[in-house]
This record gives sequence, structure tokens and C-alpha cells, in this order.
Amino acid sequence: MLDLLGNLQRTHSCGSLREEHVGQTVVLMGWVARKRDFGVFTFIDLRDREGITQIVVSEDFAPEAHTKAKQARSEYVIAVKGEVVARSPETVNQKIPTGKIEVLAKEILILNDSKPLPFELEKVGSQNLASEELRLKYRYLDLRRPQLQRNLMMRAQAIKKIREYMDSLGFIEIETPILLKSTPEGARDFIVPSRIYRGKFFALPQSPQILKQICMIAGFDKYYQIARCFRDEDLRADRQPEFTQLDVEMSFVNQEMVYSVIEGVFRSVFRLIDVELPEKFPRMTYNEAIERFGTDKPDLRFSMELKDLTESFKTAENIASSPFASALQNGGMVKAITVKGKADYSRKQLDELQEFVKRYGASGLTWIKFLEETQSPLAKFFSPEKLTEFAEKAEAEKGDIVLIVAGKKSVVLPALGALRIEIAKRENLIDKNTYKPVLITEFPMFEYNEESGQYEPAHHPFTSPMDEDLEFFRRAVEKDERELLGKVRAKAYDAVINGYECAGGSIRIHQREIQELNFKAIGLSPEVAKERFGFFLEALEYGAPPHGGFAAGIERICMILCGTENIRDVMAFPKTSSTQDLMMDSPGKVDESQLDELGIRIISD
Repeated sequence: MLDLLGNLQRTHSCGSLREEHVGQTVVLMGWVARKRDFGVFTFIDLRDREGITQIVVSEDFAPEAHTKAKQARSEYVIAVKGEVVARSPETVNQKIPTGKIEVLAKEILILNDSKPLPFELEKVGSQNLASEELRLKYRYLDLRRPQLQRNLMMRAQAIKKIREYMDSLGFIEIETPILLKSTPEGARDFIVPSRIYRGKFFALPQSPQILKQICMIAGFDKYYQIARCFRDEDLRADRQPEFTQLDVEMSFVNQEMVYSVIEGVFRSVFRLIDVELPEKFPRMTYNEAIERFGTDKPDLRFSMELKDLTESFKTAENIASSPFASALQNGGMVKAITVKGKADYSRKQLDELQEFVKRYGASGLTWIKFLEETQSPLAKFFSPEKLTEFAEKAEAEKGDIVLIVAGKKSVVLPALGALRIEIAKRENLIDKNTYKPVLITEFPMFEYNEESGQYEPAHHPFTSPMDEDLEFFRRAVEKDERELLGKVRAKAYDAVINGYECAGGSIRIHQREIQELNFKAIGLSPEVAKERFGFFLEALEYGAPPHGGFAAGIERICMILCGTENIRDVMAFPKTSSTQDLMMDSPGKVDESQLDELGIRIISD
């Protein structure tokens, strides 16, 4: 029979007792993490979210408690009343903070029992890692693991730090609605049917973008919110359909003023792990980032930058007969990365790297091993002297290997950028105790879609063009000179840390005329723009101040703070990669009566 708690109260957590508590009578409560039975003595490791304390139960000292200890099994919930005693020097456990003491039990209550667990908590994280699907199905058990509990406590501390910092700058925390109008911002909306207005729908917010801009029009000056957001899109390791972000907006600001707040937020949060980020983050334009690193999210913890060999190959003899001829004739490029000291890569390793870049659309990968006698598949087209020249152009030294990709810019840059990261992981080039932030600026306002032959918006439609590019923007839209859209830069920026986009934002359009031009540029007719955004266009006519802001992903930040690459490790109840909640078995069906109330009929495929 299970015991009742009654009026017994916990005095300490399982991670708080130290040598100064020796001699005190304490009450601990938690879960049996481990039990070791030695006849007249039974040892229990008692665990709660703060840590573990060893409990000693003696048959001679407390026979009734010893009987209870014998009954206890893994993950039973128990309460222990006893005296804190010092461990003998030879039994001190240096691996845990409570390792110099133990509690000699006088009384034990078994408050609840537990079925055998579907997986062993202690083995999760080792080579015997339970499958993620199994752990998500029993998430309440997975969350008992100390690592996940530390992650979620770190998340709570990070949000607390953010609030403290924003409050210190005079920002006002304002909650915005969850039920909104569907105004697609790039991803698909989650829509919610209205029972009262049959045939009409709310949408869950992808972000509070329009509402925070309206807060600026309303005169609040400085707004922030820890906002829940929803996007019905395909998932990745660092994405979920619902997520949390720090949402910020400010009036009467330029980019540098926003950057200062971004930098301050991250400096404040990273002090939680004793990391002092620079007062001013390095700046890098979008074009510089993709040319040097193949991505607008560069990981600066290691070098291995992309080197442009296009001109070197263009002017080389025999280029017409080389594998790069077609790429160069069609306006493509040749770029390379140099891997230091790896001229000994085997054929098998090079074949693996070739298959890797093909995943990103590259037709292949070639190489130059810079040795005393230069080796390369290109040797049949170019002399050893020319190959040496190519290698030196890629800043290779003897013993290095140069990896080369040729083709369209839209293929070469992301393929080499991904290869750069892949090699860094394989060769352990990344110092995981280093944190390198960078602000990426001057993003393109529009991106060219090679399949459609059209320029498409690169950001949400409220992003302002750079002042210097406003003339191009007007001409592109008003005179239908669409090719000029490729020259328009946005007042958009991202904060990147260790290759993760942790925050992104922009200066917004605050004049109706420019906002209408942008709607037209992205293909919205005046009628559609009015139907979707008429209320906002009207609001811009009532003294909208210049304003801008950013949003920072709480989960992305916490991934870095906690040293994990899986966003699910910093969320209490995440979805799977197929957007399912295995614990609650959702999404699920609803009663026909509910559908009838909403005027909804399910059509089978």
C-alpha cells in the first residue's frame, strides 16, 4: 500500500545539501534514480530537478525505513526524512555537488510506484541512445533526464535575462492576439475556423509583425514581447511548427540603433554561460558573406574561406577542352576551398565529398593535391605549373588539397558553403567553446527565381529598401523595369552566431506610397492588397513614425547556450519532423458534431 504525504514538507532539494548541513535533520523528496542493495545497508540515489543525493538506509538504525527501501524500485516517488552526515574520504563522489555528504534515513514514505520504464534514463545520451520517437512518445519520462532539465532551466533563465535587459532600456512588454487575419508572410498559415462566422477563418500568427508596427503608430515607441509563433512549413533539426521569439520594435531608429539593442540582448544572455561577446559585433554585407563563405549564415569559428578561381581558369590555355568550359561559357563561376594538410585524402574520401556536393545541385567536385608533384584530375588539361598557380591562387601550401566546384553561382556557393561546414565537422576544426557573432547587412530586397524567370521578395513585404536604392525601386515598379529589382538592397539584417541565424529584422516602410509600391512589386494587385492589408495601409496615413526592429529565436539561442544541435532538446513538448505530437497522438480526428458546428466537411483524397 502506498503512503500518504500528509503534512510532511520538503526542506531541501536533492542538489542543495553540502558539508555545512552535516548534523541537520532534513526532508527530501524525489525519484529513485538508482538503488544498491547490500543486505543490512541499502543505498538510494534520490533525484529531483536540482540534482542527486545519496540516501543510506540501515536495517539496524531504521528497520521500518529499511523495509520501505527494499520495496522501492527505479523511478518510485519517495520522501526521506533523515540526518545529513559526512561521507568518509574514500567514499566521496567528486562527480556530483552533493558528493561529500549523504543522508542517513530515519523514515521513508513511498508516495507512488512506477512501471518499468520503456527506456533507461541513464543510458540516453550514450551509445545506447533510445530512439527519438520512443522518447517523444514518453516525453514526460525523457524530461526527467538531468540534461533536458538543465536545458529547460537555461531557457527560463535566458528569457528572464532578456526581460530584464529590455525593461532596463525602457521597452514595454505588450501581448498581441493569437487569433489573427490570414496575411501570408512567406510560409503557410495555420488557419482556425470560426464557429460564429461560418466559412470564415482566423490564422495563427507567423509573427506579430503588423501588430508591432501598429504599436509604433500608436506611439508606444519601444515594444517587446516573448511571442509564440506558428508556421505550417516543412521541418528541420532547428525548426518547429510552433516556436517562441523575442519580438522587438522601436520608433525613430536607424540600423545602428537596432544593432545596438541586438548586441546588448545577446551579450546579456550569453553571460549565463560565462561568455563575454564583443560589445560591437563584426559587420558583413550579404554579398561579402556569400562570396567568402557560401552562405548568409557564416560560421566564423574557423577559416577555410571560398576562393574565386573564375578569372584564373578563364585565361588559362586549354580551358575550352576542360570540364569547366561549359560553366564559364554560360556565365558560371569556379570557386574552391583549401583544406590544410589534407593532400592525403583517399579516393574513397574524395568520392564521398563528391557525392556530398551533388546533394546541393553541383555536377561534381574536382581537386588539386598540392604536393612536390602536383596531382589532379585536371592534369590532362593543364600543365603542372598551371595547377600550381591555381593552388596558390586558392592560398594552398604544400601538403594542402584544393577542392573545386564549377557551375551557376546559385549552385556553386551553397554547395561549397555546405562542404566547408561538412569538412570542418569531419576534421574537428570547430572549437565548440568559441562563440563568434556577426551581423549580416544589406540583404537583397528581391531574389531571382531561375525557374520562373521572375524576381521574388526576399523578406516580408514591410521591409524598407535602402535609401540609396529607392530610385531603382521606383523605376522597377513604376516603369516596369523589373531587372532593376536585382539592384535593390533592403534595410534588412541578421544576427548570426556560430553559423546559426539567431535574430533577423529590418527597418520598415512607414510611408503608404512606398508600401503600396512594394505590394505591387511582389505581385499584389491593389484589390488584393486592400483586402489583405487595407487596415494597415490606412494606419500608415495617420502619422506613422520611422521604425524598425527584429525578432530573435529563443530556441535557436538556447540551442547554442546548451551546446545542442537539435531544437527539440530545448523545448518541453516538441513535435517530430513530421509535425506530430507522439505523446498526445496529435493531430487527431474530431467529432462529426464539431465539424458540423463549424460548417466543415472532410473530403477524402
